[in-house]
Order: sequence, then structure tokens, then C-alpha cells
Amino acid sequence: MPANLITDVDGVRVGSADDARFATGVTVVLFDEPAVASIAVNGGAPALRDTALLEPEMTVERVDGFVLSGGSAFGLDAAGGAMAYLAGIGRGFAHRGALVPILPGASLFDLLNGGDKAWGLKAPYWELGLKAASTAAVPFALGTAGAGYGATTYDLKGGLGSASAVTSRGFRVGALAVVNSVGRATRGKSLHFWAGSYERDAEFGGLGFGPKDIDDALALRLKSDTPSSSDLAVVVADAALTTTQLKRIAIMAQDGFALALRPAHTPMDNDVVFAAATARASDAPDLRDLTEIGMLAAECVARAVARGVYEASPLPTPSAQPTWRQRQAISSTIS
Repeated sequence: MPANLITDVDGVRVGSADDARFATGVTVVLFDEPAVASIAVNGGAPALRDTALLEPEMTVERVDGFVLSGGSAFGLDAAGGAMAYLAGIGRGFAHRGALVPILPGASLFDLLNGGDKAWGLKAPYWELGLKAASTAAVPFALGTAGAGYGATTYDLKGGLGSASAVTSRGFRVGALAVVNSVGRATRGKSLHFWAGSYERDAEFGGLGFGPKDIDDALALRLKSDTPSSSDLAVVVADAALTTTQLKRIAIMAQDGFALALRPAHTPMDNDVVFAAATARASDAPDLRDLTEIGMLAAECVARAVARGVYEASPLPTPSAQPTWRQRQAISSTIS
């Protein structure tokens, strides 16, 4: 039975590791076989590792997985730990007898969330990357987990979310998102998510988009006047797609951030979408299929964003942001 996770796409596994003291973590998306992949970067201040190879003109077009982490640029070390795990089990790009795991990565800014970031000469991300990769599985936790552990939004705790869908011809699409937005995932102070119009089966509360007019919904609200935040996503389809086609899918999937967050793609964001294809579907996709996969990829990203906030639990730190569920409990008490 589908679990409404990115791992509903056959051949995909996800592992997470986090550290409560540092209030940060890592999430690794792994493929059972190397997958064709690409990327779209819409944020103005990306923190990336090994992503140039994902462009259509590059030689190595398949990846073993992706690494998402907290820690800003420090977090890019997580890919090293994940690579060590894959190399140890014989995975990687083969060249003249050598194996090099291909694991592009992106990091989000969670250095000011109240956790202890005085980690000295060595940040914890290499070890977290190793643990996340070595524990990758089909079921995985959402909310305050992995790369979403220390994630925040303007006024609510952020987190790790996921969603999946099936096209009219049966191609499966899944998304994983880490929500660390400078703005809001909800319409003003209400409980209604911007992504409410795309919700399926009450996956993030079942409240819908809400009334037409909500106070403060359209006002600019930023958790910092120097917006340094990031929303990271991975989208995967089971269709056989080329790097060029996946580039278009990644571009379309970026719209999911704009459907679920206000604002998106700001000057200091690291809004990144990785796109990959497992090619396990039996049918060959045509141009209409490609369009529908891209459309559903964007919707899955939007739904995953809302689920990441909906499923979050509060950080065990002083002055931690409230969660969506805490706000809901207060609203129920008042009403």
C-alpha cells in the first residue's frame, strides 16, 4: 500500500540522523540502482556540493543518491560520510577499477535555532551523513527529523515532509521536502496552509485553503531582515527520463515552493530541487506524460512542505518555535 512518501516510488530509500544537542541533522535519499538526475536552483544563496555534474551537458548523468543537511556550508561534509558508507558496500561510479559514489548535496541554514553550534574543529555532519546513509529504508520519520530537525519558518517549527501521487497513465511521482523557510507556510496566523488546495486525504490537517480573506495573509513576514533560509526538495519518478527532461521536471517542481510558502526564492535562499528517475515503469513516457509528471512533482513538493510543518514537534531548546499542532491546540481551547 502506498504510504504517501517519496519511497512509494520503487527503488528509493530514505535515511535520517540528527543531534538534539546541536539541533541539526541530515537526510539521505538513496537509489537501489544509479538514477539519472538533474537539478534546479532558484534560491539566491545556495550551499551545494557536486551539483555541476547534474547539468545536461555533463558526462556523469547518474547518481547514487542525494544528501540534504542542516549546518549551512558546514553541513556539506555530510556527503563525505554517506560516500564512505556507499563505497564500503561497493557502490559508486566505476572508472578504471576505482569506485566513486555520486552523491550531490545541499544544505540549509539552521545555525541560529538555539542549538549548541560550538562544535569546535569538526562539525558533526560527516558522522550524521554516515548514519543517515547506513539506516536508509522505505519507511522513515517526518517532521523534526534528519535535515528537518533544526528547520524553522517565520512563526512555526519547520521540518521534513513527503508526498506522492500517480499520473493518469500510472507513472508514480514522489517528493521529499525540508522546510526551513524565511516566510510562512500558513496563511497569516491561521491554521490554513498555503498548500491547502492540493491536500489529499487530510494529510496535513484537512482544513483546506480556508476563507478568502484572512488577516495578515498577504503581508510580508520574514524571520530575519537578512533572509538566510532554505527549502530543499528531492522529486523522483519511476519513468525512464533523460537528464534534459529531468532538468525540466526540477524547474517545474520548484513551483511547489511558491504554492506552499510566502515568499519563495528570495535573495538569500538556497531553494534547490533535485530530480531523479528510477526508470522502473514499464511504459515509455511521452511529452504529455512528462508534463503531468512535472505538474504532480510541483504539487507533491507543496504537499510535502505542508506535511513537514504539520508533522513537526518542538525543538528541546529555550524559546523554541511553536509547532502547527501546538497552535491548533491553543486555537481549539480558545474556541
